[in-house]
Amino acid sequence: MNLRKILLNERVIMVLIILNALVIFIQEFEFAPLFFQYLDNVFILIFTCEIFVKVREKGFKGYWRSKWNRLDFITVGLALVSLLLELAPLPEIYALEFITTFRVLRLFKSFRLIKFVPNIGSILAGVNYAIKASYVVILSFFILLFIVAILTCSLFREIAPEHFGTPLNSLYSVFRIFSIEGWYEIPDLIAERTSTFVSFLSKLYFSLLLFGGGILGMSLINSIFVDAMVSDNNDQLEKEVKKLHNKIDALIEELKSKDKVSE
Repeated sequence: MNLRKILLNERVIMVLIILNALVIFIQEFEFAPLFFQYLDNVFILIFTCEIFVKVREKGFKGYWRSKWNRLDFITVGLALVSLLLELAPLPEIYALEFITTFRVLRLFKSFRLIKFVPNIGSILAGVNYAIKASYVVILSFFILLFIVAILTCSLFREIAPEHFGTPLNSLYSVFRIFSIEGWYEIPDLIAERTSTFVSFLSKLYFSLLLFGGGILGMSLINSIFVDAMVSDNNDQLEKEVKKLHNKIDALIEELKSKDKVSE
């Protein structure tokens, strides 16, 4: 088997991606020898050669037509940029020092494993359909989150600046409450720093946030999203059942016509 056939073999590529993911995992340990970094560079070159072979085999338009090939091209391209910057650093251009962080983007090569997941195409199609069906509700939820975050920032900025000192901090804290993560810690902290009356009002306020945004809001989004994915599957099933009914009706009509002729 020549090199071209090896690089076009999806099972071989899957094994190489798994091995590369293990190499990247080991590299993050402090005791990892420099050998693993060189090995990671070899994997980048192999995957780059794979792209060239596929482009030569199918042509660039044929290669780019596949969404999985686009994913491969982007992830390998980012990893190749990090390798080139590593081999040819630019110390005199201090404004570009941040580009060396591209080395972290090598991790995205592991995303190529997604396409080897069984039935991943139908799963992604279902997710895509669910997002399109529920994006209005999701957008409305984030608008609500934005408004509540600004309001909460105005109310509790001075009392709990670590949580509501800025609109961005407030946005994150309110989202935590909506996701029911440590929702009681923030009102308890405010209660410790305020009077009994203000403490009561703050606890009531955050309880309403939890109920409205967390229990109702998040549950509504989850239910609509799941229902959209299920309905997508039901639509396909309904189409198949409709085709079956049409065939049965046609067969019945054919039998009736034959009976009339025989009479």
